[in-house]
Amino acid sequence: MIRVDVSKRLIHWAIERSGASADLLHKQFPMLPKWLTGERQPTFKQLETFAQKTHSPIGYFFLSEPPDEPFPIPDFRTIVNRDLAQPSPNLLDTIYLCQQRQEWYRDYACAVGEKPLPFVGSAQLSDDIIATAETIRKYFRYNLDQRTAFRTWTGALRHFIDQADQLGILVMVRGFVGSNNKRKLNPEEFRGFTLADQIAPLIFINGADTKSALMFTLAHELAHLWLGETALSDVNMRIASNHEVEKWCDAVAAEILVPLNAFNLAIEHDEPHRDTLDSLALKFKVSTFVILKRLYDADRLNQDQFCKAFDMEKERLLAMERRRSSRDGGSYYRTTTSSISKRFAHAVVVTTWKGHTSFTEAYRLLGCRNTSKLREISHSVGVDV
Repeated sequence: MIRVDVSKRLIHWAIERSGASADLLHKQFPMLPKWLTGERQPTFKQLETFAQKTHSPIGYFFLSEPPDEPFPIPDFRTIVNRDLAQPSPNLLDTIYLCQQRQEWYRDYACAVGEKPLPFVGSAQLSDDIIATAETIRKYFRYNLDQRTAFRTWTGALRHFIDQADQLGILVMVRGFVGSNNKRKLNPEEFRGFTLADQIAPLIFINGADTKSALMFTLAHELAHLWLGETALSDVNMRIASNHEVEKWCDAVAAEILVPLNAFNLAIEHDEPHRDTLDSLALKFKVSTFVILKRLYDADRLNQDQFCKAFDMEKERLLAMERRRSSRDGGSYYRTTTSSISKRFAHAVVVTTWKGHTSFTEAYRLLGCRNTSKLREISHSVGVDV
C-alpha cells in the first residue's frame, strides 16, 4: 500500500483552516493522531478523503510547508472594531466560485456586445450621501410612491433584486457553498461582497443571514458598486464599522431605503415603540432592523437603547423565521434562479442548449447535477427546450 509523505504541519494547517471538529475528524480518520505526530503517513486515498472533509485543495499537501493564502478580494469586515483573521474555506470557495461565474459572464457579455455599465465607479467617497442615494433610487425606480405597489418589504426586496438583474447586475443570494447545503455559510463571518466590474458586476448576499437583514446588505453592496469597489463586507447594522468606505456605504444604504427627511416627517411622536417599528417598516417597505437604525441616525434612540432594541428585535425575527421555515419548507431564495441570478442562469442555459457551453460547465456554474435539473432551470428563466 503506497503512502504519501505529508508534512505533519500541513495536517495541522488543514484542520485549523477548516474549523472542523477535531473529535469528529478523529472518528473519521482513526490514524489521524499518528499523522499529526508524523508517526504514520496516510495512503493517497485517505489523503483525498481528508482533503475533501477539510475542504483543502489536495495539491497543497504535497508542499513542504503550509501555503500563504492571500485573501482574494479587499476585506473591509470588522467585528467589534477588530479585523477578522483567516477566512474559512466556505467563504473562500464562495468567492472563488463567484469569480469564476463573473469571468464566464464577462466573456459572454462581451461576445454578445453588451456595453459597460455607466454607474459602476460613478461615485466617490466625497460625494453627497443624500444625492448618491437618490441617484441609486432613480436607477432602481425605488421611490416611496413606487413602493406602495408592494404589500410587504419582502416583495420590495424581490423587486429590488429583479431591478438589479435588469440593470445588468448579477445578484446571488445563497446560504451555503455552491449546491452543497451541508457547507453552510456563517453570517457572523460575512454578510455580503461585491465584485465590481463595468461589464459583469456581481453582488453576493449571504442567505444564511436573517432574511430581515438582506435588504440592507443589498443596498450596502450597491453603494460599493457605485464606488467601483470590490470588497468583502460585514454589513453589521448594530455595530458601526471603523472603515471609511464601509461607513459611507452604510450611510448611503440607509438613505436609499429610508430617506431621513421623509422618515422624520413620518414619525408619530406619541406612538408606542412596537407600533412605530411596524408602521414605519410597512410604510417604507423595509425590515424593522432598518427602522431601528434610522431611529438611531435621527437621534431618537441613544447607543444603549439602540443596541438593546436591536438585540430584542433580532431574537423576535429569528423566532418568526424559524416558524415560517418549518411551515413552508424554506424561502424564496432556495430556488436556483433566485439564488444565482436570472440573468446569469439565462445566459448559461441558452449557450448550453446552443452547444457553446458544455453540459459539464453548465452543471458547475449553476450548481446542478443532471440534464433534468438543467431543463427545469431553463423553463424557470423562460427558455423552452
